[in-house]
Amino acid sequence: MREPRTGASYIDAMSDPFELNDDPAPSAAAAPGQPAAPWLDGLNPEQRLAVETTEGPVLVLSGAGTGKTRVLTTRLAHILMTRRARPWECLAVTFTNKAAREMRERIAAMIGPVAESLWLGTFHSLGVRLLRRHAEAVGLQSNFTILDTDDQLRLLKQIMEANGIDAKKWPAQSLLALIQRWKDRGLSPADVNAAEDTGFAAGRALALYAEYQSRLRVLNAVDFGDLLLHCLTLFRADAEVLARYQQQFRYILVDEYQDTNVAQYLWLRLLAMKHKNLCCVGDDDQSIYSWRGAEVGNILRFEHDFPGAKVVRLESNYRSTARILAAASGLIGHNAGRLGKTLRPGAGHAADGEKVSVRGVWDGEEEARYVVEEIEALQRAGHPLQGMAILVRASFQMREFEERLITTGVPYRVIGGPRFYERLEIRDALAYFRVVVQPSDGLAFERIVNTPKRGIGPATLQAMHVLARRQEVPLMEAARRLCETDELKAKARTALGGLIEDLLRWRSLLDGMPHPELAKTILDESGYTEMWQRERTPEAEGRLENLKELVRALEEYESLAAFLEHVSLVMENDERAEADRVNVMTLHGAKGLEFDVVFLPGWEEGVFPHQRALDESGLQGLEEERRLAYVGLTRARRRVFISHAANRRVYNQWQSSLPSRFIGEIPPEAVERSGQTGLYGGGTGEADVWGGGAGERWRQRPPTLIDAPSWRTVTPAQSGAFRVGDRVFHQKFGYGRVNAVDDNKLEIAFDKAGTKKVIDSFVEIA
Repeated sequence: MREPRTGASYIDAMSDPFELNDDPAPSAAAAPGQPAAPWLDGLNPEQRLAVETTEGPVLVLSGAGTGKTRVLTTRLAHILMTRRARPWECLAVTFTNKAAREMRERIAAMIGPVAESLWLGTFHSLGVRLLRRHAEAVGLQSNFTILDTDDQLRLLKQIMEANGIDAKKWPAQSLLALIQRWKDRGLSPADVNAAEDTGFAAGRALALYAEYQSRLRVLNAVDFGDLLLHCLTLFRADAEVLARYQQQFRYILVDEYQDTNVAQYLWLRLLAMKHKNLCCVGDDDQSIYSWRGAEVGNILRFEHDFPGAKVVRLESNYRSTARILAAASGLIGHNAGRLGKTLRPGAGHAADGEKVSVRGVWDGEEEARYVVEEIEALQRAGHPLQGMAILVRASFQMREFEERLITTGVPYRVIGGPRFYERLEIRDALAYFRVVVQPSDGLAFERIVNTPKRGIGPATLQAMHVLARRQEVPLMEAARRLCETDELKAKARTALGGLIEDLLRWRSLLDGMPHPELAKTILDESGYTEMWQRERTPEAEGRLENLKELVRALEEYESLAAFLEHVSLVMENDERAEADRVNVMTLHGAKGLEFDVVFLPGWEEGVFPHQRALDESGLQGLEEERRLAYVGLTRARRRVFISHAANRRVYNQWQSSLPSRFIGEIPPEAVERSGQTGLYGGGTGEADVWGGGAGERWRQRPPTLIDAPSWRTVTPAQSGAFRVGDRVFHQKFGYGRVNAVDDNKLEIAFDKAGTKKVIDSFVEIA
């Protein structure tokens, strides 16, 4: 292999920069007559230990704001500068292209252009690099194509159609998600247990997966999951190739190890088996992507999987104040599934700072007013807007804050996604509403005519446009006239006629039905809601939540037309381009970012922790939600404002909300609490909100399976354990009394949430 030239850098001081040092543990300290080690300057003792512990498996537990990127780059430079390895003998893995670019730039600044010889990149980019070299071994050619999601879905739909599977009943998106989960676990079709193949198309998913992989090979194509799956197949099948790369990569470094999936873990483990110099940097307390396939167990089992591993804890935080760190550490300490570390301010860093502000408000609208008023006050005090962030648990929460920011003229940007009214599902829904209110709106009609799919293709759409221009009528009227002729195919004519009938019927209800109810009817009867329900992916669930929030927003306006006018003005106002803006995003999107001031709204049971996470994953879901709260707190450098509302309007119905259990888990000395009077009980003032009212009763209630691990575990009641008249407690709705029992279904009159039907496994005797 050609040796790259060196640049003007530390490495120039060496007479032969690529001659390896055979000493397994050469000292970095400067010996008489030898060059010093300036790359180690400025490291604290923890960071230096992580850099200099080069031999054997090393796990660097890097808390938020503790300088992990510096440790990674300095460690890599240290390995090269002490001649432990040549650049091409080092493998450095990141999770994003941005992180890879940043790391390469930092390394290049330290060692010069020789950094280009490093194997440095994301799992996927490194997988591509390997597969291009050995494509034939896995049945591909080296010029294979990498399919995007649209291409994957198109191919799966073709396969499903050929196998006679109803795509309406069994959406291709659901099959793709299932295949991706198998690939994340490193499972080829031959490796999948048949017992797992029961949830899709009556047990036909595995056969479809096998056919999909076969078709990909015929097309000389791969998807992103294949980039590692094929590497695993290659390594397992060809011992010579595996041995070659095991010998080459003397040192392996991995960033964000807590976010690795099973396939990535297996890939790393195979490559590290010879030299065993695997250094993984991560934070088990920031593992928040299980829905993407991440396995927090990879980092928790590190010492077991790699015997003799050295664990280095980076606990000196250079971002947040002492009180913010105390709040975050106290909260995350309630998780049982963690290796344990306690953040503290780094030497010479911030003083105690302000306490974490926790405020209770009456409802969501009041919460938005409170947050924006605080933002305006901070701006008047000289704080730039770009240093502030509103971090929400779910995207549907953004709407009220966006509305308030627009009303007050405070500029903002949504990071990691479009603004609320710019989201795909919201634009589709608004298009339906626009056609109902104004049938002449051809652009809106064109958007929804085949959404969801009705079999109305480009030829039908072209015929409508031709007739509309020829007769100078709106597009919907042209469609109606076409349905009265034989110019369209029978299937398209029937589907188009049915849609027009629906639109006219919904229009006739404008004056007789409450407009929020009409909006819900339109979304349901059009099949649009069902379309997202069938997709069964995390993204689809978020879209459904956004649609529910859209319907709720209609309640604030006197008519559907008034609401649409408001949205038009909002969209126009959003086009202003100020540089200094408040940041609005989800907590998941905020990981890796930092701000001077962070607002954390919606800290209520059912919202945060999210009820779906608790219902689907129990204790594991709760612990991941708590890690997400920890991430939110540690985004802040100076101030944190937590808020919760006593009432939320959900599905056009007011519901009382309890403060999130996470609030009670923050150490009291790190918190300053305030709230409106009389929110949770018969008392008044702060003592009622945080003392003897319902908030305190929540913290003292009997635990359930999804409570914090420090509480004792209670087995859910068996079917038949409840009787009419029993006093019970439900995780989301609170206390109530059983009105009726139907097998494992209970009808309960809750004290604050009204009468609900629930499953008995989520209820316990009070």
